[in-house]
Amino acid sequence: MYEGVVQDLIDELGRLPGVGPKSAQRIAFHLLQADPADVKRLVDALSEVKARVRFCDVCGNVAEAELCRICQDPRRDPSIVCVVEEPKDVVAIEKTREFRGRYHVLGGAISPIEGVGPDDLRVKELMTRLSDGEITEIIIATDPNLEGEATATYLARLLRPLGLRVTRLASGLPVGGDLEYADEVTLGRAFEGRRLIDV
Repeated sequence: MYEGVVQDLIDELGRLPGVGPKSAQRIAFHLLQADPADVKRLVDALSEVKARVRFCDVCGNVAEAELCRICQDPRRDPSIVCVVEEPKDVVAIEKTREFRGRYHVLGGAISPIEGVGPDDLRVKELMTRLSDGEITEIIIATDPNLEGEATATYLARLLRPLGLRVTRLASGLPVGGDLEYADEVTLGRAFEGRRLIDV
């Protein structure tokens, strides 16, 4: 336990996701020893991001205007929407350069343990987007964990009666992985999603 502002800094850093007490302490002491100009750049970047960044009015992705760059891009296919949990998931999918449609960011996943239900997510906004009939396929790309699966199942049940094509990203073994280290669920999914080898 440190005194005054040093402990306050450690406490605030410890509130960040993925930063435990030891990491918070390490970051705090790094900042104390850092050049004042470096610390000022960090403070300015934090202030700037809070002042300028918002969430896209259409999809919920991070944006600096009413619409994010993906929703503004006329080359993207507006008939296919990939539903993800968080904006960081959009970045992960964009890195693949495989998807040319648009996105819908839910802002989380259904988690009864944490008190997060469908009404806490951007599900109503998704349903509103579907009302104009332009969207023909929804790709559900929630995380392959308990919360992501619950969210995917909920969305699939909600969307199927609308006559849309509802798909889910395949999951299975990672490239470079060993079978002996795969858990039963991952291995089971790999068997379900197996495909024909064209020679």
